[in-house]
Amino acid sequence: MKALHLITCGLFGLLSVVTPAATAQETDYTSIKVEIERAIARGNEFLKTKQDAEGHWGNTEFPAFTAMALQSAVRAPGFDLKKPLPEHLDKGFKFLLSKQQANGGIYHKQLACYNTSASMMAMLATGKEEFVEPTLKARRFLVSQQADFDAKDESDNALDGGIGYGSTFGITDLSNTHLSLEAIHYSKHLAVDSKYGKQPELNWDAALKFVTRCQNLKETNDQEWASDNEEVEGGFVYNPASSKAGTIDLGGGRTALRSYGSMSYAGLLSLVFADLDESDPRVAAVKKWLGRNYTVEENPGMGQQGLYYYYHAMAKSLAASNVKTLKLEDGKEADWRSDLATKLVSGQREDGSWVNDNNRWWESDPILVTTYAVMALEQIYYSIPQK
Repeated sequence: MKALHLITCGLFGLLSVVTPAATAQETDYTSIKVEIERAIARGNEFLKTKQDAEGHWGNTEFPAFTAMALQSAVRAPGFDLKKPLPEHLDKGFKFLLSKQQANGGIYHKQLACYNTSASMMAMLATGKEEFVEPTLKARRFLVSQQADFDAKDESDNALDGGIGYGSTFGITDLSNTHLSLEAIHYSKHLAVDSKYGKQPELNWDAALKFVTRCQNLKETNDQEWASDNEEVEGGFVYNPASSKAGTIDLGGGRTALRSYGSMSYAGLLSLVFADLDESDPRVAAVKKWLGRNYTVEENPGMGQQGLYYYYHAMAKSLAASNVKTLKLEDGKEADWRSDLATKLVSGQREDGSWVNDNNRWWESDPILVTTYAVMALEQIYYSIPQK
């Protein structure tokens, strides 16, 4: 149970300027860990006060809000998974299960894959046997949502292999794909060693092809827009057809989709789940882009839009890929754990919450943003090198 907790908990400054300082191994994280623990506890206390009497958090049509609040609680340092869940968390998980559909997905009417992925991660974080069967049902649903738009005529669609919102949206994207890959990856041990019979598996080759087609890297991406322009090379976009950060003019009538921070960290995490390492050019290229654009002050390419989603994606991907310090363009190295933890702790409000002044992607909602911040801090906490 403890091992599962650590596997699923692996990431998230007063510092606006990166200094070479010490390496991660040399840094004394003792005081930082104390601050992180306190911020996590305060964040979870805030979330506890926002739970509805019926057990859910936020809008009942989006179980992901409840799932992320539950995940924040059970991953907290010192939380005892060997004991029965506290009553308020038990009610929260019962709400999640009440949203499980006949097809296995955990959602109300829309954003099926987004809600299902978050719900799976909450159940997996507990390591409890009672959630194995519903997790596998949800996993089968996510696997079934992998796109193969042109299976009948055997043509190759750039959106194939990815996963979208599901239910009401058919177009695939890297955001939903990386969240689904995360849930599918971390539940793989349940599928392999299942008393519930043989489980379907994702077509990982197709998923990797989709992810590759979201990266600005001419060496591996066969899409015409992929560019070796230094501003965008190595970074990721929303899907092979669009970027939320727009385009850049390459001259001569050519344009490239603009890479941006949150999707570049989502791309790195997806490559990790596909079992690629630093020897692969896609991994090396995205780390180089992330180093060129390293900051905890904004979501590169998007400003303050999606900032806390960006923080969470940063923490998860850098921890999962075992990045101790991130190499920057000027030869310096960023201690991302210290930078990000400091930024998050300093931004916590008096009531224990966080909120983004920019409301795009629901980030004016303190429940959602507080879960992003708490989960990011928990990722940092569990990824700090042990003495």
